Amino acid sequence: MRRPLQEYKMIYLDAGDTLLTIPAAQTILKQYLQLRSVDRDEAHISELFTEAFRLFYYVNKQDNFVACSPESDREFWVNLYKYVLHKLGIHEEWSEEEIYTCCHELYDIYTAPEYYELFDDVKPFLDGLKAQGFRIGIISNFAPTLKAILEDKGILHDFDPVIVSTEVGLEKPDPAIFQLALDRAGLEAKDILYIGDHETNDIWAPNQVGIDAVRIIRYSYHTGEGIHSLLELFHEQAIA
Repeated sequence: MRRPLQEYKMIYLDAGDTLLTIPAAQTILKQYLQLRSVDRDEAHISELFTEAFRLFYYVNKQDNFVACSPESDREFWVNLYKYVLHKLGIHEEWSEEEIYTCCHELYDIYTAPEYYELFDDVKPFLDGLKAQGFRIGIISNFAPTLKAILEDKGILHDFDPVIVSTEVGLEKPDPAIFQLALDRAGLEAKDILYIGDHETNDIWAPNQVGIDAVRIIRYSYHTGEGIHSLLELFHEQAIA
């Protein structure tokens, strides 16, 4: 059972779809294809991204943990983009080699800082935590570019430590990455609250090492219980 915010000493957060997002991923892909003389409906691209995330990312994977690396992260996303392109019928117009090159270029585009935006509640939430003396960290499955993205958005200095899967060789939902986070914080599990968007990666996994967790729901297609703004945690605190 999650306790009131003020009973914790440190808040760890997920990054993607918790702190930041690419708001126009479908537009980026549409424009990318248009530059290569291929035109596809943007709404359809958006639907396929949602479908691909459900199939590849929002899955219940609680065993068979494998080491994470920059290469394995790239491979995961390249396969996801390949799925989307196949569903768009690109394989009927391009060779496998062209699709392979395209997917790697898309990975570089989607992990670069310029397309990311912070959710509106992020800076007020971080400011509120700092004002109350909380320590703040990040635990994220992300490309090695995460720190550059956070720096670009002006919030990297708010977090210590920043634990990135592709840097530490562990990825959620492996509970070992949360144990590492405990070790780096030098705190007990009861002192930490974790916030993320993924039911398995961000709720089940931290719970395995005794860390309380709360889920944030950022998109209409996400189901289940959770908060819809980080600032809700302050409202709960005021009520308590």
